[in-house]
Amino acid sequence: MMRSLYTAATGMLAQELQIDNTSNNIANVNTIGFKSSRAEFADLMYQVSEYAGTGTSQITKSPTGIEVGLGVRPTAITKIFTEGNLQQTSNNLDIAITGKGFFKIELPDGTESYSRAGAFKLDENGTIVNSDGYKLIPEIVVPDDATDISIGTDGTVTVIQPGQTQGTIIGQITTINFINPAGLHALGDTLYLETEASGVPIEDTPGLNGLGPLRQGFLELSNVELVVELTNLITGQRAYEADSKAITTSDEMLQTVVNLKR
Repeated sequence: MMRSLYTAATGMLAQELQIDNTSNNIANVNTIGFKSSRAEFADLMYQVSEYAGTGTSQITKSPTGIEVGLGVRPTAITKIFTEGNLQQTSNNLDIAITGKGFFKIELPDGTESYSRAGAFKLDENGTIVNSDGYKLIPEIVVPDDATDISIGTDGTVTVIQPGQTQGTIIGQITTINFINPAGLHALGDTLYLETEASGVPIEDTPGLNGLGPLRQGFLELSNVELVVELTNLITGQRAYEADSKAITTSDEMLQTVVNLKR
């Protein structure tokens, strides 16, 4: 059987993965705090008919050899943690990280997760939570009589209460950094989990030790670039079509061989 049939099939599978990943990026173009992904590929092993440097006479050697590749394989889908554009909202509980860092979010089972999405709300107890009701950690509870909430660039949370002229500090938002953010496990809902590849979480004050300061009243939008994604979609589609054409051509060549008997 012709090698090209299987080689082209690996190319079609790879382009399916490329288009799947691109589709996910495009679908999340308006998701707050979403980070785009990039599919990466590598060539498969080679079948060697003749090694480079093989002697062709007593005094000469083959300069290149004969090595035929057997296709392509996916090696990684890498999250790209570049900062997305900021959108001003004027909502006191909307917070953007301008630079490196993640918010720490507690899941219902107590597991710590991490997110760049800063669209926070208050629950029935006045606790700052994300859109799914998961608590921001460290936990901060806003008094029910607070008339204003102020969040500093260093994460200091201050409220104004009736009869007060000066604010009262009620908590401190810290942010988290990782040696290798691309190694985080994407949980969905713009949440990530620590893995052995990401390294341990490094917690500190926003604006210090490489962590970005906070901006109240802003949201970080998705970092998806539509022009890039649509270009990737087109190239993936054309590559898929080219691989399918290679299979068709191989089939026609095999049919020609079969017809030699007639």
